[in-house]
Amino acid sequence: MAMKLYSGDLSPYSARVRMQIYAKGLTDIEIVRPATFGTAQFRQDHPIGRIPVLDIDGDAMPESEVIAEYLEEIYPEPSMLGATPRETAHIRTIARIGDIYIMNNMFMLSPQSRAATRNQGIVDLLGGQVVRNLKALDRMIGEDGFACCGRLTMADCALVPALFLVENVLPSVGVDDPIPANRKVAAYWAAIQRQDAAARVLVELHRGLEERRELIRSGAFQKMMAKAAADLAAAEETSTA
Repeated sequence: MAMKLYSGDLSPYSARVRMQIYAKGLTDIEIVRPATFGTAQFRQDHPIGRIPVLDIDGDAMPESEVIAEYLEEIYPEPSMLGATPRETAHIRTIARIGDIYIMNNMFMLSPQSRAATRNQGIVDLLGGQVVRNLKALDRMIGEDGFACCGRLTMADCALVPALFLVENVLPSVGVDDPIPANRKVAAYWAAIQRQDAAARVLVELHRGLEERRELIRSGAFQKMMAKAAADLAAAEETSTA
């Protein structure tokens, strides 16, 4: 069985799966950036149009949480779930806070960081949700350097890219980084960055962020986005003609 993970350095959802792969020491999954990503062809091949996608002998599996659960099933050791059903439920709860309550809001908010005219209503709504959800996380997160269960789990894989976005993107839309104001989250964030798999994925995220910022500074990113939007619109028009 040959597997490829279609990924990108700055994709937080891809980073979640990459961290799981690194933590498990998996070496038989090729990690590649798809040549067609951002084009109409990619959306034709992968209807959701986003990464990560796990290619399993040509069978494409989208969605980071689904991929993470699949990898956990076929590579159960070392386990990144709980020793009991209740522990696993807690791990999945923390992971969902990272994935949905924090990362998804940050993903939708991030275009405001490069908008010519910022929509303050969007910033207030989504930024406010992130600040609120960090407070909730602070009441639930572990105090021993891991998100829960005293070891690396799938909860950490979801939280690391989520907190990376909070720290690096939220201030760019005029919202103060709320991590330092949440004692347990701040202590966790300082500790988890020293863990090998987390450190590796954070290097990739920072590299992707610098590449993105350079593309934005040069104007190339805006041109790429405009071309992708035009190509997608043309492809949709052709398919409905």
